Amino acid sequence: MSTGYKILDKEGMYFLTFQIVGWVDIFTRKIYRDIAIESLKYCQQHKGLNLFAYVIMSNHIHLLAQSEHGNLSGFIRDFKSYTSKRFFEVVDSFKESRKDWMKMVFTYHAKYKSKQDNQIWTNDNHAELIYSQKFIEQKLNYIHENPVKSGIVAKPEDYLYSSARNYADIENVLDVIKLTLKWKTY
Repeated sequence: MSTGYKILDKEGMYFLTFQIVGWVDIFTRKIYRDIAIESLKYCQQHKGLNLFAYVIMSNHIHLLAQSEHGNLSGFIRDFKSYTSKRFFEVVDSFKESRKDWMKMVFTYHAKYKSKQDNQIWTNDNHAELIYSQKFIEQKLNYIHENPVKSGIVAKPEDYLYSSARNYADIENVLDVIKLTLKWKTY
């Protein structure tokens, strides 16, 4: 079911949220976070993904992104499809203590929500077009403060799976195109 958040401006920058069905905390395991990072890197190198900010939380991912080819919807489809397949492979082969429960949730959401066999990602992407400098700053701060507000870290740059590290010029796991923000005086 769509919430009305659609990608209409094919060249625009968007704030995106990718959510795991049933709010399953799949990203509490490093192996799943690494699959997402690997896929984002691939999309940057081969599919024209311009990534400006990101955070991987326990059950969702936020991005500020744009497509060089005007095909952000294609990126989303390919990212979700690839990561879903890889997640299922890991659930089936990895010593996943939550395996039976996870499969039950993924099967339930597929059968009763989308008529598929299994489903990991929700169908919605909560795509919001970035339309102003103020909105960019708001979404960038929201992304970077997410782990702080969740009580995971004290400072945004302490969270390894966030572009806050890129903006703080410290070691990171995924390159981003750093946005230049207007100077603020207080």
